[in-house]
Amino acid sequence: MEINLVSDTVTRPGHEMLQHMFRAKVGDDVYKSDPTVNELEETVASLFGREAALFFPSGTMANQTAIKLHTNPGEQVICDKWAHIFHYEGGGASFNSGVSCALVDGHRGMITAQQVAVAINPPDFYHSPLTSLVSLENTTNKGGGACYDIEAMKQIREVCKQNNLKYHLDGARIWNAIVAKRQHPKQFGELFDTISVCLSKGLGAPVGSLLIGDKKDMDKALRIRKILGGGMRQAGYLAAAGLYALQNNVSRLEEDHRRAKEIAHFLEQLPWIASVEPVETNILIFAIQPQYNEKALIEKLKQKNIHISTMGHGKMRIVTHLDYKEVMHQYVLETFSKLTL
Repeated sequence: MEINLVSDTVTRPGHEMLQHMFRAKVGDDVYKSDPTVNELEETVASLFGREAALFFPSGTMANQTAIKLHTNPGEQVICDKWAHIFHYEGGGASFNSGVSCALVDGHRGMITAQQVAVAINPPDFYHSPLTSLVSLENTTNKGGGACYDIEAMKQIREVCKQNNLKYHLDGARIWNAIVAKRQHPKQFGELFDTISVCLSKGLGAPVGSLLIGDKKDMDKALRIRKILGGGMRQAGYLAAAGLYALQNNVSRLEEDHRRAKEIAHFLEQLPWIASVEPVETNILIFAIQPQYNEKALIEKLKQKNIHISTMGHGKMRIVTHLDYKEVMHQYVLETFSKLTL
């Protein structure tokens, strides 16, 4: 029994999802004639109360398209110092859009309206990059699955309005935040110019993200997606998996959150653990005591067929997900209880 807790991207389609994919009606999405892709886009746009959505092969491409959509070369994006668009998208903001990032020292990947206001460059000061976009991440990846409060995002929205800035949400794990905070997608749709959402993490689809916004922006995004090579042909087979995931796998995210919290509570009792960060969703970050070796911990867990990841500097990460079942969960807890370093 292999237990992979490295990421929630490791899930594989179950039998029911595969059957849904096999039955999909498909066309050519490059010509916008794939009925299942069109249905997915309409469904997600409606969920968030927006005019349109566009299907992408990856969340990175969806985010990069949003940055390109809202900026011009030489301008600047405000984001947290741990933001995915800065750390984990291959330098795409500079490569694709020619923009720089103004990094804010937020709390667990979350920034405040006051911090955003301070980071904005004066628009008439031509020596510095023109600030044009603010990008948030919810839940935060390096922040351990932390969730923004709606009120905090509203306050940042007001700063954006006052300074004529565009507002993007990297919502790769937005479904986890919605479930954990008892929120509704339309609350996010009301705030942001664009939102990217992922189907291949907590929801368990094999591939796919969407960018959501106004029809005018999504028409422009379609051209950018083409330039980036994101046009797919019979993509309805993938879109069908996304539709199944939305219909069946959102509410069950609570199970992932429960298990992550239970592991966190268990780890707090162990003598070789230095700290465990607060757990709101399905990501758990913990640190081991400095006298212990993180590579040794990973190796010992591998010998027990449990796989987790290291973030460096003694920090480790566990991510619960659809394929992490209760029997696996009990085995993990038992293994940790007997583990010595």
